[in-house]
Amino acid sequence: MITRLTLILIFLIGSKVPASAQTIEMLTSGQSVSIRGLSPVNDNVVWVSGSHGTVGRSLDGGKTWQWIIVKGFEKTDFRDIEAFNANTAIIMGIAEPARILKTTDGGASWKVVFSDSTKGMFLDAMDFYDNKHGVVVGDPIDNKFFIAKTTNGGNTWRKIPAVMQSNALAGEACFASSGTNIHYFRNKDFLFVSGGKASRLHDDAGGRLIPIIQGKESTGANSIAVRSDGPRVANTFIITGGDFTNDKDTTLNCVLTNDGGHTWIHPTTPPHGYRSCITYISNKKLLCCGTSGVDLSTDSGMTWRLISTNGFHVCRKAKHGKTVFLAGSNGRIAKLVM
Repeated sequence: MITRLTLILIFLIGSKVPASAQTIEMLTSGQSVSIRGLSPVNDNVVWVSGSHGTVGRSLDGGKTWQWIIVKGFEKTDFRDIEAFNANTAIIMGIAEPARILKTTDGGASWKVVFSDSTKGMFLDAMDFYDNKHGVVVGDPIDNKFFIAKTTNGGNTWRKIPAVMQSNALAGEACFASSGTNIHYFRNKDFLFVSGGKASRLHDDAGGRLIPIIQGKESTGANSIAVRSDGPRVANTFIITGGDFTNDKDTTLNCVLTNDGGHTWIHPTTPPHGYRSCITYISNKKLLCCGTSGVDLSTDSGMTWRLISTNGFHVCRKAKHGKTVFLAGSNGRIAKLVM
């Protein structure tokens, strides 16, 4: 006979299941490609990009994949991708020379929409706030970070004049680790984070030091996630990074702010190592990943729980959906199961 106490115990046990049920489901792996670009349009349409001129596209939520080697770019490392639908996407080749390409036919053909062979040119990340307006950031040239914008879906790009670009400190640059170190807002403001010997937050107020590990070429901020608070610049965001040469070190690898970076908060339990990417799942739930594993937070980033020791470079929630996808080395692509 089921007593009232038994029912209460069943309810309490059952209510704890979701907190420990988050897992990473592998969708595909085995490709000899390192994937750092990831752009889920919705729960079904997902694009990825990576080394050896490789682009991948899935139309069924990652169950099956079409793999493309962009002709003439077999040696290019496409570190970031922005997809708008099943047919249209933009990929970013980092250097030698730096190039941005666009397809409107599902990857069957590609058009070069930006090219720059300036010595030292190295693109790090792109971000779009809609299908027309985007921004790209690159490493400093002559102590100025490279910035360019598009207002026509990436068909053309306009460089921001040097006098308007952020000054870089000695040894400061950006990491092309996940395409997520820059955020573009609808009011045309943007912010990005840097790393290396100095790690700073750059916005229209200039560069401000971030209390994250820094001082070496391998240290600093890698990724920024901004809570969606409307079209204006949001005050609440979170930054992850660390030291990619010591990827299990938790020293100063994550910081939060609720006032636009004027004051900073460190998590009480930080992510379990170097983390190259972070993304919001909801206003309180976040996921971050790196080469040593994947962490989940359900309290706005104050405490983190390791849910997988599989390494990934990038994690992104679908723009128009609920699924969170991850991608990394060896063609590894997965999704978060809640």
